[in-house]
Amino acid sequence: MTGERGTRRPGRVLTALLCALTAAGLYGCSDPGPREPSPTPTPAPTTTAPATTAPAPATTTPAPSGLSPLTGLPARPAPVLAVKIDNVAAARPHTGLGAADLVYVEQVEGGVTRLLAVYSSRLPELAGPVRSARESDIALLAPFGRPVLGYSGAQSALNPLLDAAPLHLVSESTAPGAFTRSPDRAAPHNLYLRPERALATDPGAPNARDIGYRFGARPPGGTPVDTSTVRFPAARYTFTWSAADRAWRVAMDGRAARATDTGPLTPETVVVQRVTIRPSAFQDKFGAVSPYTETTGSGTALVLRDGRSYEARWSRPSPSAGTTFTTPAGEPLAFAPGQTWVVLAPRG
Repeated sequence: MTGERGTRRPGRVLTALLCALTAAGLYGCSDPGPREPSPTPTPAPTTTAPATTAPAPATTTPAPSGLSPLTGLPARPAPVLAVKIDNVAAARPHTGLGAADLVYVEQVEGGVTRLLAVYSSRLPELAGPVRSARESDIALLAPFGRPVLGYSGAQSALNPLLDAAPLHLVSESTAPGAFTRSPDRAAPHNLYLRPERALATDPGAPNARDIGYRFGARPPGGTPVDTSTVRFPAARYTFTWSAADRAWRVAMDGRAARATDTGPLTPETVVVQRVTIRPSAFQDKFGAVSPYTETTGSGTALVLRDGRSYEARWSRPSPSAGTTFTTPAGEPLAFAPGQTWVVLAPRG
């Protein structure tokens, strides 16, 4: 059961209503997994296409009050909780992902991935399995202000950077009451966060704010697609459009992804953000170098929404700035209101 601060799903109905109301404009809302072989070059996402007509062009307008800046759906102002989540096969199915406003996919050692789930609009009872933080998380979370970060720990050399970052850190050692371990899974895949308790450790946490994303009616153009696949050196994600859900069904490594508490994972928008992934100065406990995902700068992206794909460009001029997505012509590119997954994929 989730704690509702606003509404996301029944977001399917709300999405249709909001898009109808905004058809003339966008609204803005101001320890490691198993070792795998060394990373190899990653091909660009592949898509399978079916055909439709495009709607009228849209323009940017200020954010209506009462909407979440992270989903574009009605929600009360609330603080932000980020949770670092395990994503090897032994960690699945996950718990609490369906309630997240945003889910980021990040590459870690061995070419596998971890997830960073961001909550504000509503909270699940549990989220996890929880794993350790990485250096990339610091810059990725900077635009959120000073969010609460739930994680299992970090490499000792990284701790000074985490302590100095604009984050309120919640780990099992600092807030044991905010965590629980499942008797049904073996460590380290059995640690879960209690989001309400995690947020209670920081009563002054700031509310969610504009991080650059825009939500609104479907933009003109785009290419009709049924599926899109993103490959990492040792992980694969496939997003399949479901007209019945009005969302993308997620598959991980060839298997349908689901959450134990809410069922299939179905984001309304998927963003494949092509980024530079380079070696960092840190290593895991096995001696493998941790990759660093650069989310400041600019590059290309693929935005999936409403059964279509849109070529885009992303820009984030500084670590404190939000990330904006635009069309190749420079116009703001709206996401569909609802949950968004951002896959931080290696540049092709």
